[in-house]
Amino acid sequence: EVQLVESGGGSVQAGGSLRLSCAASGSPVSRHYVGWFRQAPGKEREGIVRIYLGSGYTIYADSVKGRFTLSQDSAKSTIYLQMNSLKPEDTAMYYCAASPFRPADARAISPADFGLWGQGTQVTVSS
Repeated sequence: EVQLVESGGGSVQAGGSLRLSCAASGSPVSRHYVGWFRQAPGKEREGIVRIYLGSGYTIYADSVKGRFTLSQDSAKSTIYLQMNSLKPEDTAMYYCAASPFRPADARAISPADFGLWGQGTQVTVSS
């Protein structure tokens, strides 16, 4: 089974940058969908980016489009989320997730489409 471990979270001032990592181990993920999600206290988990590792096709939520960029290092089975121009509203616990199955809605980044989750990494953006 695939295990996912996130890292790279921390505290940064508004306008700053962070790079999150999601390291996959246990089984190959080259044909998996991988998503990044975030959840702020009292709010629902929000999908922000999803990639199909088989093709590299990536979609972003409007809330992060143009500021966040996903990349992958296939040799290391690691997916990176580069976050630039961070805002206080980006403060949340960030999770990566994986699934070998096609999402129910190709246009949505839904937590319900993912069954494998990491433990999360906290991102705090101060104003």
